[in-house]
Amino acid sequence: MVALAGAASVGWWFTPTEDLEAWREGSPEHLWAAALRQEGRWREEGTRRRIENVYVPLSAISIDLQLAVLVSEDIDFFGHGPIDLDAVWEALQEGRKPGARLRGASTISQQLAKTLFLSGERTLWRKVKEIHLAWWLERKLGKRRILELYLNVVEFGPGLFGAEAATQHYYGVSSDGVGPEKASGLVAAIPSPGRDNPSTASKRWEVRRATILRRMAHAGWLRGRLESLRAGRS
Repeated sequence: MVALAGAASVGWWFTPTEDLEAWREGSPEHLWAAALRQEGRWREEGTRRRIENVYVPLSAISIDLQLAVLVSEDIDFFGHGPIDLDAVWEALQEGRKPGARLRGASTISQQLAKTLFLSGERTLWRKVKEIHLAWWLERKLGKRRILELYLNVVEFGPGLFGAEAATQHYYGVSSDGVGPEKASGLVAAIPSPGRDNPSTASKRWEVRRATILRRMAHAGWLRGRLESLRAGRS
């Protein structure tokens, strides 16, 4: 029985639970936005809002905005697999301190898997499915496409999904024209987009924005990696 269960688990792991061929290129809007409209729930408030989303390729999103997302959400995105074991270990160590809250350690691949395919429930099984999907996303789509999809579906404010809709809404510019100040302001909204964003300019948003700007200034190596990626050298 144990051997049978083990074989079934191995078989499940090496079988994708979603058809990822449809996600290799182009806009994902027709697949994910419809689900959001049907669900009609928002993290901070119980009202339905009009969803704004404009898909753009990664080449049309400024390097500054890409860099801001990575230093804030997953700085070693290109260096680890679907999970970041070092970040998980650090989060566990921090969580052991008196009065500390366990911080998140999800990679961008995990966050994308959750956004596209999973519910927001907090269970061990949902986390296992998230890691499984993240593993397949990296195998089937690769890092560049995952980053592109993430930047097109992440929420930057109530009803604002993706970099292009957010930059147009908050700053009146396209996502390829965003510099460090605006980029850090956008990404500072990701943890709690309904409460803390460029429109509310809350204290938490200001602190996050300053932190992201500081990290960007010290991540020249990562900027170089993104510039190489854009030039087709990596």
